[in-house]
Amino acid sequence: MGEAPAFCYENPLKEFANGNTLKSKSAETAIVTGSKKYVIEGSDGKSTSLGVRIYDESTAQWACKGHLAVLLNEDRILIIKKGASPDDCLWFLELDTQYVRDQKTMHGGNTEVVAWSKGVRGDAEMPIVISGPSGVGKGTLINKLMKEYPSMFGFSVSHTTRAPRVKEEDGVHYHFTEKSVMEKEIKDGKFLEYASVHGNLYGTSIEAVEVVADEGKRCILDIDVQGARSVRQSPVEAIFIFIRPPSMEELERRLRARGTETEAQISKRLRNAEAELEQGISSGLFDHILYNDELEDCYQRLKEVLGLDGNVGAAPNPVSRGFDLPVVHSASELDNQIIIDCGTQELEKASKNRIVLDVSRLRGGAPGHTRGLDLYAVNSFSDELKEVR
Repeated sequence: MGEAPAFCYENPLKEFANGNTLKSKSAETAIVTGSKKYVIEGSDGKSTSLGVRIYDESTAQWACKGHLAVLLNEDRILIIKKGASPDDCLWFLELDTQYVRDQKTMHGGNTEVVAWSKGVRGDAEMPIVISGPSGVGKGTLINKLMKEYPSMFGFSVSHTTRAPRVKEEDGVHYHFTEKSVMEKEIKDGKFLEYASVHGNLYGTSIEAVEVVADEGKRCILDIDVQGARSVRQSPVEAIFIFIRPPSMEELERRLRARGTETEAQISKRLRNAEAELEQGISSGLFDHILYNDELEDCYQRLKEVLGLDGNVGAAPNPVSRGFDLPVVHSASELDNQIIIDCGTQELEKASKNRIVLDVSRLRGGAPGHTRGLDLYAVNSFSDELKEVR
C-alpha cells in the first residue's frame, strides 16, 4: 500500500461485494489497485477487526497476509500493516468520503470508486494563499516572511508540462510531467489549482503541499485570484489573504518604477489588476484584505493575521511523525478509538497493555493525507482508557 495510487476506480470483482456495501460481517470485499488485489475479510461478529489478504498479480502470489482492518463509520476502513515501517503502517481505504463521492459523480455515478489515504500523526498548519495584482508587493512581503521565519514556512514545488530549461532540476524548480498525465491527475482531483500558459499546464498539486506540511512547515501559495478560487473549492482548508494597493494610480507608479516592462505590458498588467482587484474585494473569496500602503505596516498586519509575535527564529511546527507500532495481534473500535492489542512479550507481561489510536479528530483524506491521529498506551480496559503518556 505504500506504493498504492491515490485512488482507483476499478470495477469490483463479481464474486465479491463492493466497498460501498461493506455491512455484512461475514462478507468479503475485493479492491484492485494496479497489480494488487486487496481482499478484506469480514469478522466473526465478536470483533470489528477485519483480515486483509493481498494478491500480487505480477508475481501470482498472495503477499502481506495478516494485516488488520477496522471499519470506521462505514465511510472508510483503517488498515494496519503488520511489520511495516512507522511511516507506512497506517492507511485509510476510503469508501464513501466526499472525495470518493465527487469522483463517482465525475465518472457518471456508475463506477465504483475507492481512495487510499496515508495516516499521519498530528495536525498541520493550514496553508496560506496570498493573492494580489502584479506590482502590489506581495512577493516582497512573502520574502520578508521567509527571511524572518526561515524554519516555519515553505513553498510547494509546482508541476508543469513544459520542457526543463538549462540548469533546471526535476523536483527542485518544477515537477516536469507529460501533459496527458497532468490532465488525468487534474481530472482526478489531485491538483489544488492549475492554468494553461502558452499551451503548457502549470499547477499546484495537493501532494506538493503535503510534502511541505510533512517537513513541519506551513505552505505559502503565491497565486492569482483564479487559482485562489480553485483552492477554495478544493478539499484543502487554507487561509486566504488578498493584498491590495492603496489606489490604481499608486499601482501604476510602482509598475513603471520597476522599469522591467514595456508600455504595452504595463497597460495589460493594469487591466488585469483592475479585474483582480474587483474580484478580490467583492467576491467574499478572501478571509483577509490587507492594504499595502506602507510596506512595514502591511507586513506587521500580515504577521498579526498569521498569529506571529515577530520573534526571529520561532520554533517550527513538529515534523509529521509515523507510528512505531509493536507487533499487532488484534484491533477493535470503541467510541472513535482503535484499541490495539500488541503481541510482544513485554506488553503481555505488563498487565496486558494495549495501545489506543485516537481517530476522533480525523482531518484531510484523499487525495492527500489523513491527519489528526494520536497514539498512546493504556494498561487495560478496566482503566477506562486513561492515558499513560
